[in-house]
Amino acid sequence: MARRIDVTGADGVRLAAWEFGDPAKAGAGPEEGSTPDAPGVLLLHGLMGRASHWASTARRLSARHRAVALDQRGHGRSEKPPEGAFTRDAYVDDAEAALEQLGLGPAVLIGHAMGALTAWQLAAKRPDLVRGLVICDMRASALGGASQREWAEWFASWPVPFATLADVRKWFGEDDPWVERPNPARGEFYAEVMAESPDGWRPVFDPDQMLRSRETWVYDAHWEELAQVRCPALVVRGLDGELGRAEAQEMVRVLPRGQYAEVSDAGHLVHYDQPEAWLTAIEPFLDSLAGE
Repeated sequence: MARRIDVTGADGVRLAAWEFGDPAKAGAGPEEGSTPDAPGVLLLHGLMGRASHWASTARRLSARHRAVALDQRGHGRSEKPPEGAFTRDAYVDDAEAALEQLGLGPAVLIGHAMGALTAWQLAAKRPDLVRGLVICDMRASALGGASQREWAEWFASWPVPFATLADVRKWFGEDDPWVERPNPARGEFYAEVMAESPDGWRPVFDPDQMLRSRETWVYDAHWEELAQVRCPALVVRGLDGELGRAEAQEMVRVLPRGQYAEVSDAGHLVHYDQPEAWLTAIEPFLDSLAGE
């Protein structure tokens, strides 16, 4: 079960947050089936993602945590202002606003890709709001202009509109030139960010807004903010993901209280490719934060 909670982000942008938990049992009291006083966890998806991508993780964590996933600006059910700011500061300020308005802090931030960058930048900015950090498959080094051009060309290659969700799953799981071998989990991931329109299935986000968001981080390295994170932090990578082992281990070294974990048979979408192995990697770390 997920309950929607509206949040006001930076510049008044309306954001949708989703609190996950098992439904209360029949006849249970008002507090049973929920964990209002449990330690907070805020989950931040990556570029093009949405809060529902965290559903299995959040439901598992909700047994002992207050688990909330945020649709970041331009994504999911959150507002997508045509002239809105899609800067690093805007994303960080939105996550800060969510923690404060939801009363989650000091919380553990769990971020994937762009969401992980937002998480560690917020942890550096507001250490009082963050007691732990999980960084999933996000690089601290600059990716450069070539990477941005590749992404623009990739968006242009999408055969939208897709006739059916099955076509979405097949293209992103098999036919996409970026797919090295069939990956059904990748197909499911992208099916989750499509919505039906009169002419077929299209993404719920604006690709131009995604490129605007991305260009605010790809040209810069982010080691300085990483070094400013004072809470315990776990860097998780898929063995076939975008974050290489050498860079991941250097990130752990730069983090004052860094730890490392990797998930085999997983690519960039670690939590989708291997959901149980992903949880096995992060749960001991979360348990270790009990005294923080």
